[in-house]
Amino acid sequence: MSKKNKKQEVVEPQVEEKEVEDTQENELTAEEKLQEELAKEKDKFMRLFAEFENYKKRTSKERVELFKTAGEEVMQSLLPVLDDFERALTHIEDDKEAEELRKGVLLIYQKLLTTLEQKGLSAIEVNSGDTFDAEDHQAITQIPAPTDDMKGKVIDIVEKGYKLGDKVIRYPKVVVGQ
Repeated sequence: MSKKNKKQEVVEPQVEEKEVEDTQENELTAEEKLQEELAKEKDKFMRLFAEFENYKKRTSKERVELFKTAGEEVMQSLLPVLDDFERALTHIEDDKEAEELRKGVLLIYQKLLTTLEQKGLSAIEVNSGDTFDAEDHQAITQIPAPTDDMKGKVIDIVEKGYKLGDKVIRYPKVVVGQ
């Protein structure tokens, strides 16, 4: 019996050691699980934080753009009025009897133009002889060029173009030599 007892004694400590090792492994896996969960939560938090920062930047940029071009619709509706003033001034200049009328119309036109320029409106400069660029001009028609060097160039400006800040709100309408 003593041999059996010895075997039992020997076997029993091995079982106890295995149980201790199993509990340590369970504890390590539980600790590892917690660390993994913590890492996942940190990653989720960082992604959410970055997304929120991007949202703040995007909305502030959109707000700035909105303020820059808030008057765009109003400016576009006033552009035909500017065109009418310019047409009136070219026709009044021919009539010498209407000198006082011309001065009054010119004064109102300059005041309106100054006010709109203070709000960010600027005319796009285009001259006859400039090279036609489809990104900067709107061709309304093509006519035979009076000379060979005027082919592909602006012959006449039918309507001025305007920018509001850096944004083009109306492209200049031009006649192009063919």
